[in-house]
Amino acid sequence: MSNTNNTSQSQSSQETQNDNKTHTADDRPGPMEVLRQARAQLAELTGMVAETVSSFEQTEDGWSLEVEVLELERVPDTMSLMAGYEVTLDDRGQLTGYRRVRRYERGRADARSGGR
Repeated sequence: MSNTNNTSQSQSSQETQNDNKTHTADDRPGPMEVLRQARAQLAELTGMVAETVSSFEQTEDGWSLEVEVLELERVPDTMSLMAGYEVTLDDRGQLTGYRRVRRYERGRADARSGGR
């Protein structure tokens, strides 16, 4: 009987250790998982699908991304309205904020980079 008791205590101890492991700094998502989470969370909040991530960097507090989305589909496609959103995530990949930083027609060169 004491062996059964020790076994259940051992299992309980292992489960507690596993639970604690999910909250350690070593268990943070990697860059690819952060990108996936950012795109999915932004799409869920805005209803707009992220087409591409044009900027991505790790910050002191987590992650910062610029995500390009299709805001308004038009015909021809080159006249569709696109937008760049600045997205911030914490170190676990949870979205903490977003804001639109620019809006442009898909067929237009980005004036910020000097193209026309």
